[in-house]
Amino acid sequence: MATAADFLRNEIPVEEAVLHLSGDDKPGLVLVDIVNGFCTVGAGNLAPRAADDQIDGMVEESVRISKEFCKRKWPIYALLDTHSPDVPEPPYPPHCIAGTDESNLVPALRWLESEPNVKIRRKDCIDGFIGSIDEDGSNAFVDWIESNEVHLLLVAGICTDICVLDFVCSALAARNHGLVRPLEDVIVYSNGCATFDLPSSTVHGALPHPQRFMHHVGLYIAKGRGAKIVSEVHFDE
Repeated sequence: MATAADFLRNEIPVEEAVLHLSGDDKPGLVLVDIVNGFCTVGAGNLAPRAADDQIDGMVEESVRISKEFCKRKWPIYALLDTHSPDVPEPPYPPHCIAGTDESNLVPALRWLESEPNVKIRRKDCIDGFIGSIDEDGSNAFVDWIESNEVHLLLVAGICTDICVLDFVCSALAARNHGLVRPLEDVIVYSNGCATFDLPSSTVHGALPHPQRFMHHVGLYIAKGRGAKIVSEVHFDE
């Protein structure tokens, strides 16, 4: 029997390509919020309540592509959702509180903290582009793009339709206005992204959030804003 997600994919299909990366592409990788609070069972208020194939697959693919980037010494920008308990982020409940393990990279990616090609950026808002703005008005993401001469930006992480989508849309808008040179392409890796599942039967005062449905919506909107969507990422020697 066809599901709502199947209907959606038929009505608003998202064409996905295969990406082959080489150093000539001048690539950079952004990892969005692959932290315990979103990905590790029981780690926080927004973490999945049971094993989740989509999220597990996202973590596995993020590890794979991160290892390939580090092997080639290509730049990685890792965004970590990190909030003060005194500053809420409506409409979401408290999550990824600073000083707790919720706000840290998942165990499978913790090794990134010691890699010289990796920049870790803690953010206190949904949009990682906005969360990269410092008190002096500079933007750490913009500076990272410029200093590493990134032309092709590959994005992976969670949630496809929230933090990933907001960051991608802001990066595209900044690119279009010449604010983040020399960036050319923003590419979302669909199998390197995931979102959460909140069935209508379990909702108490919150909007339902069907995982497969909203994952597809996030990819569709990102593509409509000008991002490229890929389902496979391969690395050329």
